[in-house]
Amino acid sequence: MKLREAVIKKLSASHGEQFKARDLAEWLMITYPDVCAEKAQRSGFATETMLRNQLVAEIGANRPAWEKKHPQLRTTADRPRLYYWSDKSDEQAVVEAETIPLSFEQPDPVSPLPSEHSIYQPVMDFLHSEFGAFAVRVDEKTASNKKGLNGNKWLFPDLCAMESLIEGLDAEVLSLVNLTGAEKAYLYSIEVKVVLNRSNVRESFFQTVSNSSWANFGYLVAAQVDGKIMEELRMLHGLHGIGVVRLDLDDPSDSQVLIPARLNEQVDWETFNRLTVENSDFRSFAMRVKHFHQTNSVSASGWKSGA
Repeated sequence: MKLREAVIKKLSASHGEQFKARDLAEWLMITYPDVCAEKAQRSGFATETMLRNQLVAEIGANRPAWEKKHPQLRTTADRPRLYYWSDKSDEQAVVEAETIPLSFEQPDPVSPLPSEHSIYQPVMDFLHSEFGAFAVRVDEKTASNKKGLNGNKWLFPDLCAMESLIEGLDAEVLSLVNLTGAEKAYLYSIEVKVVLNRSNVRESFFQTVSNSSWANFGYLVAAQVDGKIMEELRMLHGLHGIGVVRLDLDDPSDSQVLIPARLNEQVDWETFNRLTVENSDFRSFAMRVKHFHQTNSVSASGWKSGA
């Protein structure tokens, strides 16, 4: 059996289950020991490790051609890349992700995808572990909607965060920062998606551009990022500076910054003001930022207890 046929057989029989190339290589060695032994002998591999590494390399090298031949073969953008099989279109995957009931206690037993609401806290945990930033949820439903139907569309991010730049500074240096008016913190705007693929990548990206224009950093975070969209994301990042993160739900600290956000040196205070006036959650965020600047302390601003 050819390598492609064997891998496709395994993935299609394990619908939706994700595998690293190493997992697939080890499965091949267990399932087809005679074929693999012949390959090792023919190639002069003295150890199983050498054979396994070769199989991993061949799977990775052949991936682009396999994806063209088999549209159901999907891979993620993170490293190590994950391989899986799905008969759903990109559009169906997004619709399914966005219509999962918003419940922590009773997730949908049929779908392996989490709800968007359930991944806000893991994103907050990641922001703290990666950037030392403290985050709060901004619910668009708490907005006044004074501007009528769709008046606030793409205005509010899912999460806002603040990264202190003065933690641990000597008192004299902190006084100098105050005197010079140097930045004390960076502000983050975060848009969260469950799935990011070809059907929603541009809409999701420009939604993030729209609701993150006020912040120092804007990030689009997703639990699943299709590897086929990375070129598009890099191009859009070059134009707009939005960063992209693939969230690891099992261990948020292992999440990967696929594309770092570009620093916007000046906060857009006019937009910041509108968000504060329109949304009570954002007003709470603004109050915490204000208290931080007044006290020079993250804990005194209520972040650690409320983040």
